[in-house]
Amino acid sequence: MTITPIESVNSIAKLNDSDKVSSSQSSGLPFQSLFQDAIQNVKDTDSVLDQELVKLTTGQSDNLHDIIIASTKASLSVQMLVQLRNKALDAYNEVMRMGV
Repeated sequence: MTITPIESVNSIAKLNDSDKVSSSQSSGLPFQSLFQDAIQNVKDTDSVLDQELVKLTTGQSDNLHDIIIASTKASLSVQMLVQLRNKALDAYNEVMRMGV
C-alpha cells in the first residue's frame, strides 16, 4: 500500500499563492493615476452641475431633482479627493517618522 506524500499538496498551495501575488501586482493602478482620475472626476461632476444650473436659470429645465443629484455627486467627488489627499499625507508622514 502506497501513501502519497503531503509535499505534493503543499506545492499546489504554493502555486495558488504565487498566482494571487502576480495578478494583484499587475492589476494595480499607479499611484499618480489614482489622483489624476479623482481630479478628473471632480472636474466632470462640477461641469455637469454647472450645465444643470445653466439649464435651470435659462428656463430650459425645471427638474430640480437632476440638480440635486448633480450637486450630491459633485460634493461626494470632492470629499473623495480630499480623503485621498489626507490618506496620502498620513502615509507620507508615517514614512517620514520611520527610523532608519
